[in-house]
Amino acid sequence: MFKGSYTVMVTPFKADGSLDEATLRGFVDWQIEQGTQGLIPLGSTGEFLSQTREERRRVAGIVVEQARKRVPVIVGTAAEWTQEAVAFSREAQELGADGVMVVPPYYSSPTPDELFVHYSKIGEALSIPIMVYNNPFTSNVDLKADLVARLSRIDNVRYIKESSGDPHRTTRILDACGDRMTVFAGYHPWEGFRIGAQGYVSVFANIAPAMSRELYDKTVGSPALEPGFSLYRKVLPLMDAISGDLYVGATKAAMALVGHPVGDPRPPRLPLPAALLPKLRSVLDKLGLLATRPA
Repeated sequence: MFKGSYTVMVTPFKADGSLDEATLRGFVDWQIEQGTQGLIPLGSTGEFLSQTREERRRVAGIVVEQARKRVPVIVGTAAEWTQEAVAFSREAQELGADGVMVVPPYYSSPTPDELFVHYSKIGEALSIPIMVYNNPFTSNVDLKADLVARLSRIDNVRYIKESSGDPHRTTRILDACGDRMTVFAGYHPWEGFRIGAQGYVSVFANIAPAMSRELYDKTVGSPALEPGFSLYRKVLPLMDAISGDLYVGATKAAMALVGHPVGDPRPPRLPLPAALLPKLRSVLDKLGLLATRPA
């Protein structure tokens, strides 16, 4: 069973825009050394839509190979066309992935019946688990609890990254699905943990994996409210600083500031504007991240 703090990984690029394989391998090792409980390459934060098919295969293969089964690896395999999503998912399984994460088709605004067919076709092609990714802000599809319950009847669909922004959605999904579905919070991890989420797909873990793991341990591993809530309030400014439309650029900028540069995003995404860097630097400094890992 997947649970805990899973880092939805950035993809490192060189100055010329090409894939930085050496940095990616080092990043995998650092994440595991820092206590991350799972890795998710090729999600939205990993700029999967800005990579060629060959690059996506290479990124997935490197992360699986470098992780060496020390932690689970769930590969993002989303595509607008069902047949292509099936192909990406099969490829991930062949490379040794422990699961796949699949956001709904993000342009066609599919109906519930079309979504059921989409995920059924992927499920039929695999023997590893599928994490459905609900992010209505980018996919134009909101997977509500009744539809998630229907999808949970597909054999391999056992997890959901819930990023609707509504903490109560976790409760509704669990009520509708019972033990057929495990919820990972995409937003509001502390609230999600307290109402039944078993994991957190964490963007800020790219920057502070140990802190993200600590948030999980102090919240899920303790009946007391205060330890986890206190840490949550402490890291909220960082979570806010790397959220919004510029989240990829902000996350990569923060990583450079803490001593783990991974290059700039690929266009059309742009680096974080220079005017926003002082605020980001201040947030990181207050968390002690600049002092412990100076750029």
